[in-house]
Amino acid sequence: MRLAYLTPFLLLACCLQSASAQVTSQDFDKIMLYTLKNSNGLTIKVTNYGAIITSILVPDRDGEMGDIALGYDSVEDYTNAVDKPYFGAVVGRYGNRIAEGKFTIDGEDYTLAVNNGPNHLHGGVIGFDKVVWDAKPVGDNSLELTYVAKDMEEGYPGNLKCKVTYTLTDDNELKIHYEATTDKTTPVNLTQHTYFNLKGEGNGTILDHELMLNAKKFTPVDEGLIPTGQLVDVAGTPFDFTTAKPIGRDIEEADEQLNFGGGYDHNWVLDKGGKDGEMTLAARVSEPSSGRVLEVFTTEPGVQFYCGNFLDGRLTGKAGKPYVYRGGLCLETQHFPDSPNQPNFPSTLLEPGEKYDTTTVFRFSTE
Repeated sequence: MRLAYLTPFLLLACCLQSASAQVTSQDFDKIMLYTLKNSNGLTIKVTNYGAIITSILVPDRDGEMGDIALGYDSVEDYTNAVDKPYFGAVVGRYGNRIAEGKFTIDGEDYTLAVNNGPNHLHGGVIGFDKVVWDAKPVGDNSLELTYVAKDMEEGYPGNLKCKVTYTLTDDNELKIHYEATTDKTTPVNLTQHTYFNLKGEGNGTILDHELMLNAKKFTPVDEGLIPTGQLVDVAGTPFDFTTAKPIGRDIEEADEQLNFGGGYDHNWVLDKGGKDGEMTLAARVSEPSSGRVLEVFTTEPGVQFYCGNFLDGRLTGKAGKPYVYRGGLCLETQHFPDSPNQPNFPSTLLEPGEKYDTTTVFRFSTE
């Protein structure tokens, strides 16, 4: 197992792959790229800007390596993109949406930045995906990233100390361990926002990928993609992925929820075989032409499946190919959207003296 880190690179001109560069911007003088590589050749690259996974190189069934993570070659592309689709980032303090950017804790009202229509999304205007994390290798197979979100940053109460650890194993698993503590009661819901295309980034759509979601219920939404508070059975609907099926099979059905999301952009309620907090299989994705398989395991109660409905070809990735409509999929393990305003959802409140502690695993294989 090898973990190597690169020296700082230039904000405006240097590729993430470059070995060294002169820093010209103080705001970005600590940005680094780290490489994790296991004994099987599986390689993952991570930058401490946004804790972003920039590249995931995995073999297909014939042993040919391909990059299956959408993303860019330079920091400039991440910061100056026409859209900010959160490619590969850790999002927080609260992943997903909070209605009208408002919630109440112990009778005190809080107002967050509104950055998604009338709602708050993925931590606000400058969420965890747009800050520089401190990073250090841990042993020979892990990268530890830390960030302290100040009290009232983006409107959230409490100084929140966060740690995310990426570990690549020789079993071709990427383990993502999230930890956080706070000095004031605050909502916390961290998640990883990698867009996957198992054919290789930039290689068409993900509609032929076959997806299984280990969930018999999902949380329907209103037109602003805020949950209604209900848990609805997927049986008999386009949202039934309890048995693997091509993502594109039912996506164009006349369905109000699909219309609201422009396709799939919803939270599924995972079937938990054990107690809350135990690791469970959340999803399995396979791609027929390459034979690549992705399995997702998590201690979280939900997973947001998003199929790239807002990609439109304006963003060009690492291979110089445009990222087309539905050219990538996300499986964001999480607590449910808008939980601070939904008393029947599992709580996302972290209290002083408690520890936020959750794990997600991406397992890569072929068939």
